[in-house]
Amino acid sequence: MIVALDLPSAEAAKAHVELLGGSVSFYKLGLQLFMAGGYFELINWLTDRGKQVFVDLKFFDVPETVASAVRQLKNYGASFASVHGNDAMLAAAANEKSGVKILAVTVLTSLDQGDMSALGFKTDIKPLVLSRAKRALALGCDGVISSGLETRELRETLGERILIVNPGIRPGANVAIEVDDQKRKSTVEEAFEHGADYIVVGRPIYTAKDPRAEADRIQETIKELFGAKS
Repeated sequence: MIVALDLPSAEAAKAHVELLGGSVSFYKLGLQLFMAGGYFELINWLTDRGKQVFVDLKFFDVPETVASAVRQLKNYGASFASVHGNDAMLAAAANEKSGVKILAVTVLTSLDQGDMSALGFKTDIKPLVLSRAKRALALGCDGVISSGLETRELRETLGERILIVNPGIRPGANVAIEVDDQKRKSTVEEAFEHGADYIVVGRPIYTAKDPRAEADRIQETIKELFGAKS
């Protein structure tokens, strides 16, 4: 499990990490924290504590700028970085990854079929996700970000050659989320049973009455799922 630190400041993020303690070892840092300041210092703070970091800034720019951005990450020990772009951008990122696994965004989990149609896409989401994943893998990316709804097809088609990361995870009704902009959702069980390698969970944990207990509960669910498979 990767926990999304979608929080208003680096200080709030650190407090949340300390609250979760040993329950979580992998964190995602997105745009909100980037704009709050102290982003790279937070990466160092996390890695100094043995945590893994997913830099989720969805790089989208001219290929050379994307390549330069990924090149800079070598100095920070990030494990994953996301790119949300065309073939040239993905290839540029993959060529500079040097230890950072590049994840291509397929279709944001906050978008549904109606949104895609409004954006001018004439195809269904599942074949679009699969097409983008195939291209990303061929261009040297390590994996993709997709919803759990597309994961089964991705795994059946691309096998173990590709990492699949599922955001939009909603573990259950025990956590109330006031604002939920995710449209293509899945449960922890659905994501892993369909073939995900990682799930990203944010609001269901940090809005819970007891975030650490909720993180522990999800981790226990994951252990049970993989124990049942072994």
